[in-house]
Amino acid sequence: MIVRNEQQMKSMREAAQVAATVLDRMCELVTPGLNTYDLDQAGRRFIEELGGESACYKYQVGSRIYPAFTCLSVNDEVVHGIGSLDRALGEGDIISVDVCTRYNGYIGDNCRTVGVGRLDPEMQRLLDVTEESMYEGIKAARVGNRVGKVSSAVQRVVEKAGFSVIRDFVGHGVGRSLHEEPQIPNFGKPGNGPKLREGAVVCIEPMVNMGRYQVKMAKDGWTALSSDGSPSAHFEHTVIITKDGPEILSVPLGKEAPALV
Repeated sequence: MIVRNEQQMKSMREAAQVAATVLDRMCELVTPGLNTYDLDQAGRRFIEELGGESACYKYQVGSRIYPAFTCLSVNDEVVHGIGSLDRALGEGDIISVDVCTRYNGYIGDNCRTVGVGRLDPEMQRLLDVTEESMYEGIKAARVGNRVGKVSSAVQRVVEKAGFSVIRDFVGHGVGRSLHEEPQIPNFGKPGNGPKLREGAVVCIEPMVNMGRYQVKMAKDGWTALSSDGSPSAHFEHTVIITKDGPEILSVPLGKEAPALV
């Protein structure tokens, strides 16, 4: 894994702050009747206003090129959903807003799942549990701990609540590239994986299905959906490993990082 020096850490904080500010502004727009294309375009404008650029727009995997500026995944869409004029949000839906930005050469990456209007209590519980599992994973991201300790912390919270952790997508290191080492699964054993080092920057991002953990791919070649059609939630923070513990970098401008207690 790549260890960052003080100047690189400063740049990573700035990049993550841009991504977090865009995410915050986008989530404030979520309301019944909004279509996901318009939400994606709002994200594009917010990124440009802050002097950044989208890190997912035109992201290429093989011959596939991602066409949107943010990833917007609704209900049973797990990750990498594409904004569409034909997809209007309805009362009681959930949407995962995933924002990856590049700012001064570094990547900021974060995600939040929010409800559209009033949510069914079990749907709200899915969001609460997924967010809680992310914070438990972050608290385990300490110098000398193995990646598996982060993974098992996430898995324990999710499965205790009766939900399922996605196996096909994982957290990851981040820096000048969107996906760097180490990979950070959301399931595993505490003694597995490489040891976390001071100065490493990672994205911890549980993706959780209300039903089974298996996923399938949509015809667009990008959007992953729960195989049984159950709702899915996704939370993510960019985190730096310091000698004093994990520090959340993806904090919106003018706001404070949540306390890790």
